[in-house]
Amino acid sequence: MGSPPLTRAEVSAALGLGGNVGDVRAAFGRALETLGATRGITIVRSSSLYRTAPWGPVAQPPFLNMAVLVRTTLSAHQLLDVCLAIERQEGRVRAERFGPRTLDVDILAFGDLVLADERLTLPHPRLLERAFALVPLAEIAPDLVIQGIAVGEAAEAVDRTGVERLGKSENVRSET
Repeated sequence: MGSPPLTRAEVSAALGLGGNVGDVRAAFGRALETLGATRGITIVRSSSLYRTAPWGPVAQPPFLNMAVLVRTTLSAHQLLDVCLAIERQEGRVRAERFGPRTLDVDILAFGDLVLADERLTLPHPRLLERAFALVPLAEIAPDLVIQGIAVGEAAEAVDRTGVERLGKSENVRSET
């Protein structure tokens, strides 16, 4: 069963959640509750949880990642503000690039919007190179096209080393 059609003012957006400090599953659950309670945002579907190897130059523990599809009447920048507020609510401190974090909520795609300004780049930079974002997104939106490539095809082509599906969590609410 598919989701209801978008209204004229709604946009479909894909979000990526990640974290590796504290109770990440609980942080994901609270993030989804906040997203679902935010006026102008409807959660459509969420992926399973994935344990993933850390990405980047900083030695740190593995991450948990998941993807979420939403419908929203917010602008891309308003949705970004909601995501950043959720991160702050969960104690996110941006001390070190690619470093450990309690919660990261990224906009992976916002409809077919292509944007690059001082606050936001869409689709998310290097999304098609990052299995930790692509694999969960492919679970719930394999036909979503990013930069001319279906997410499912991109996820099959990317190096999936260190990506392990954990399944759904009782602490993470799902709308599917």
